[in-house]
Amino acid sequence: MDVRARNNVRITGSATGPTVLLAHGFGCDQNLWRLVAAELAPHFRIVLFDHVGSGAADPSAWDTDRYSTLNGYAEDVLDIVRELNLQDVTFVGHSVASMIGVLAVGADPSLFRQLVLLTPSPRYIDDDGYRGGFSRDDIDELLESLDSNYLGWSHAMAPQIMGTPDRPELNDELDDSFCRTDPTCASAFARATFLSDNRADLARVSLPTLVIDCAHDTLAPPEVGAYVHQQIAGSELVTLDATGHCPHLSYPKETAAAIASFVRKR
Repeated sequence: MDVRARNNVRITGSATGPTVLLAHGFGCDQNLWRLVAAELAPHFRIVLFDHVGSGAADPSAWDTDRYSTLNGYAEDVLDIVRELNLQDVTFVGHSVASMIGVLAVGADPSLFRQLVLLTPSPRYIDDDGYRGGFSRDDIDELLESLDSNYLGWSHAMAPQIMGTPDRPELNDELDDSFCRTDPTCASAFARATFLSDNRADLARVSLPTLVIDCAHDTLAPPEVGAYVHQQIAGSELVTLDATGHCPHLSYPKETAAAIASFVRKR
């Protein structure tokens, strides 16, 4: 299957600028990058896509086994870069897509130039000496709620993830994005996201890497961003004075500025 159709790939921005590949997180689609993409477009070539099971990706491409782990999504990223013959790519991943990028870069670093991890988490569940932000019981309850009443789960979780009670339109947008996702695909992606443990994969990253986190994020607390930064040798950490897990929607100018500054100085 052609990757452009499979992943609804779109290319925009400067034809001669550095290539920036923007990857969305769980329950989202490429549209949630639009504000950051608009900021970057005058100077960068922007590649946008939807993960299979999300947005306008080809529904017939869904394969439960392939997408039961994050490796299936990482393989799609590698397919996109190879088949579109993208060069010197800066991969920017939001939330779980950060770890998808880590896996893709670990598998073939030659395809990429840089890595930007926006509000990343290599493991959501607390462990000895590690704070992911959730207990196993918390995650089991989250997944059970998602399976039993996906729309209700979406309505409840969107405001918590967005973290912008003074801007209800952003909560509504994230909620709408969740609700457009097929519940079967969402359930599989949620398990791949919230049950994964990619801590050991961080040490495999050999590319220049920027970690961007938010000062107040209930899904990926600052300790997680600090951990990712510590585990990736030579990485940089930028903490936005922002609230919530989706600064590309709530603080797009600041997010785009951090990305652009990192890409330009390399």
